[in-house]
Amino acid sequence: MATLTEPRLPSTPEVDAARAALEQLRDLHPGSAPASIQLRASEDGAEAVVNLPRAAFDLLIDMLSQLASGHAVTVVPVHAELTTQQAADLLNVSRPFLISLLESGQVPFHRVGNHRRVRFQDLMQYRRQQVADSKVAMTALAAEAERLKLGY
Repeated sequence: MATLTEPRLPSTPEVDAARAALEQLRDLHPGSAPASIQLRASEDGAEAVVNLPRAAFDLLIDMLSQLASGHAVTVVPVHAELTTQQAADLLNVSRPFLISLLESGQVPFHRVGNHRRVRFQDLMQYRRQQVADSKVAMTALAAEAERLKLGY
């Protein structure tokens, strides 16, 4: 199983299986009702019917899509506490840069002994805010380029 610190890329057969499953499930994508997926164990023929809530079905589609593209997938509970290196890796920034964000108060953290810990939920809130700020800046730049008739 892949973990936050040890991602594992899917093998070629796993990528192929994910693609096939994704194609089948996309055709079944429900509206707001729960999805009912029938699972069959291949070794002893046992069957089980599992009813998934919409959020879980959407997550399954997202995971299969990533696996079908050959990417590793890790599920992190929102209440998880991350080390500074894990948090930096998720933001795709250096650990020293992340620490500057923590120390400046842009991302909340707490200490466990001498170690900083960042809640996953707080880290994702920071990332959402950065994306929103970037969109505002891009819109402003596009408007300015239009005003100056730069042809963008």
